Amino acid sequence: MAEFKDKAVNLLTTKNAQKLYEKVKDLPIIDYHCHLSPKEIYEDKPFSNIGEMWLGGDHYKWRLMRACNIDEKYITGDADWKEKFIKFASAVEGAFANPIKDWVALELQFFFNITLPLNTKNAEEIWEAANRVIATEKLSPRKLIEKANVEYIATTDDPCDDLQYHKLIASQGTLKAKVVPSFRVDNIVLAKDKGYKEYIKRLSTASNIQIVDLESLRKAALARMDYFVEMGCKFSDVGVQGFPTKIADDEQANKTFIKLLSGKEVADDEYNGFWGNLYVFLGQAYAERGMVMQLHLAVTRNSNSVMLAKCGRDSGFDCVGDAFDTSYVRNVIDEMNNRGGLPKTIIYTLNPTMYYPLVTMCGAFREVVIGISWWFCDHKRGMYETLNTLAELSHIGSLVGMLTDSRSFLSYTRHDYYRQIVCDFLASVAKEEDFDYAVEVAKGLCYGNAKRLVEGL
Repeated sequence: MAEFKDKAVNLLTTKNAQKLYEKVKDLPIIDYHCHLSPKEIYEDKPFSNIGEMWLGGDHYKWRLMRACNIDEKYITGDADWKEKFIKFASAVEGAFANPIKDWVALELQFFFNITLPLNTKNAEEIWEAANRVIATEKLSPRKLIEKANVEYIATTDDPCDDLQYHKLIASQGTLKAKVVPSFRVDNIVLAKDKGYKEYIKRLSTASNIQIVDLESLRKAALARMDYFVEMGCKFSDVGVQGFPTKIADDEQANKTFIKLLSGKEVADDEYNGFWGNLYVFLGQAYAERGMVMQLHLAVTRNSNSVMLAKCGRDSGFDCVGDAFDTSYVRNVIDEMNNRGGLPKTIIYTLNPTMYYPLVTMCGAFREVVIGISWWFCDHKRGMYETLNTLAELSHIGSLVGMLTDSRSFLSYTRHDYYRQIVCDFLASVAKEEDFDYAVEVAKGLCYGNAKRLVEGL
């Protein structure tokens, strides 16, 4: 990364913050939660232009463009990449305080050595300059990963996935970064969603276990989990709307699951009990395998049904969910703990009003920690809020660190954005005589803590 004095985005407000940043800016990156495509990493096709690189699947940028009333033709429609890029520039130029404006500046500087601000005045020049770099260096997914000094990538994968591209990447042995799957169980737990019966058939086929009841569902899930672990999986994940409000016993959960499979009507109370039972079971299984459980809370999915039908899922129509009673989370965590099967757990919330109860709840369980600001909260103020709350109510050093949560191969500069914020925050709360301790905390928050988690330490 560039020296702080030359940076396109400089969030370091004091000399001590700058000194801390010098200690961490070049540390490797461990991206333990992202949505990169292992197929794209394996195929490693050079990008054709910066429009494709930036706008091909990044719903963060799509939302910003829609907020500027840019026609969908230039977002997910059939306009060419240059037209889309120019329209994106028109959205970025006035997006003050939105982190995308800073991310864009960091990406242009780090990957293309471009320090011009992106706006309609400079868009043509930046388009040409960036595309020259892409063509000259034949920039591809792997080259971007290596340039960003990425050490570890955990993709997001459904239990039914065959992981063929993870196998192919590993067999090649040519990529410095380790690319492994994560066990994402959304489709297993969303048992009231349309198409659930068809998904269970897919899971039966993938696991080679006929799923007819709760016991066979569990066996199928464990079979796939073990396969993922064989492929290097260390992280599980779930990011569905809501959270189970109760935990049914095995007998009742089995009855509910059979009703779900048969297509019979299931009351919300019954479904919540099945859902909670499944969470506890999965948590125990993760603990037995040394996996990390990630819980993403307070999200509302697919709010615009018309655009969902046109563009599909993950196209920029999710939003912050309502805060809910964190006792629901505590009860599930506590039940895992009672049964001796509480895995290392990272809890993220999209609703910042939940930080206080969640941070204090995490503090009641040795293996549970709050996650860094997620999605709509990963701007400067949101990260400061997370760091402040964690430092005041717990221990700042318990934070695992930054992740991209991104589909873009350029998004690794978000780690630099985070590292600057961490260093500026630590410099603001640590006294001069505590500087050496602040350095160690900064190194942990920027790399060491995630490294230890990946290595199971």
